[in-house]
Amino acid sequence: MPVRRVLHGVLLCSLVVGALSMAVPAQAPAPVPPADPGRRPSRVVLTWRDDPARTQAVTWRTDALVDEAFAELAEASANPGFAALARRSPARTTAVPVPSGTAYYHEARFSALRPDTMYAYRVGDGATWSEWFHFRTAAAEPAPFSFIYVGDAQNDLRSLWSRAIRAAILDAPRSRFVLHAGDLVNVGESDDEWGEWFGAGSWINGMIPQVPAVGNHEFGRLNREDPRQLTTLWRPQFALPEDGPEGLAETVYSFDYQGVRVIVLNSVAETRLADQAAWLESRLKDNRNRWTVVAFHHPVFSVAGERDNPTIRNAWKPLFDKYGVDVVLTGHDHSYGRGQNLTEGVNRRDEETGTVYVVSVSGPKMYEVGKARSWATRTGANVQLYQVVNVSPQSLRFESRTVTGQLFDAFEITKARNGRRRFIDRKPELSGTY
Repeated sequence: MPVRRVLHGVLLCSLVVGALSMAVPAQAPAPVPPADPGRRPSRVVLTWRDDPARTQAVTWRTDALVDEAFAELAEASANPGFAALARRSPARTTAVPVPSGTAYYHEARFSALRPDTMYAYRVGDGATWSEWFHFRTAAAEPAPFSFIYVGDAQNDLRSLWSRAIRAAILDAPRSRFVLHAGDLVNVGESDDEWGEWFGAGSWINGMIPQVPAVGNHEFGRLNREDPRQLTTLWRPQFALPEDGPEGLAETVYSFDYQGVRVIVLNSVAETRLADQAAWLESRLKDNRNRWTVVAFHHPVFSVAGERDNPTIRNAWKPLFDKYGVDVVLTGHDHSYGRGQNLTEGVNRRDEETGTVYVVSVSGPKMYEVGKARSWATRTGANVQLYQVVNVSPQSLRFESRTVTGQLFDAFEITKARNGRRRFIDRKPELSGTY
């Protein structure tokens, strides 16, 4: 072969390789239409309606041919014959219109369970069943445990958010629940997007209870003049406590877990902030748990751009101060911020602490951090994160990690018998730009 032709080939190869190595903006993949609903159960997800130590709820969906559905439950055993001891419970079914026709959402509730016990369950119609899943009930008394907290998933759920939830579970496989700070999807009425969300979590949703807060993207409206309405898919697919204010069922709720009171608020319902404040005070005033965690979507203290939420801050922060809420976990800003504040709202960096506020993001949609964010002692942008919170009667340890496993932020709160809190900042030195 002539030398000139060889050189030409080498040059052409180099140009192609160089072009491929150039940074090309990623094109978001189109949502993948879900393969369900069918006769086989899909989108299986654990939640709670009542006491996590003695009850459990599960929802799933099928096509409209499954007009009678059940759940079977037994104490888990290493002996595969455990299924012979399973008891069957009927499910409540709700028909929901979806683009492919009608989907049937089924909900079963397990009650009279033993605390701190592993159970196995499956769901189906009596002939076609899911696999057997495991879950463990909460202990009846305060005891150490961990949970996962994630900010907005929202976009590219199948292709990119999946790595966040899966990395979190690999990091903390014994977590007792996953708390989502709203905007689980981008378009609340999109059945395809919910299919991707459930696909990303897959079996995780069936074994570890999910604790979702609503975000603004779970709401929509047909016309600009209409009020925003919660997606019709929310309540059929999440069976949540109904202890909140009237009209806000399953978007404002609370539960107690091994010495922690978890309170979820609806920051999208702007006209109901005062109603929620009155309910919030009732849940904070009558609280014998050692720790209190509050979660909702819009931050009390924002971190992205020029965003700010003064109405939420004015409505709820005085109660967080008054009753000593330990941490407030939020999303919405598509970046990271963490800081602790005195009751009068001044930033504090010594050992004692007021409420610690966190904003985080788990999906790929990112905003830059605003310049004037002095409230935060750790900020970051353009990084997918998940958080693991370890709680014991003596301390609450918080770690934020990137989806590639790097420790991004950390702190610890210890609490004396008299309730006095001591804050220990454990944030690492970071390499790279965030």
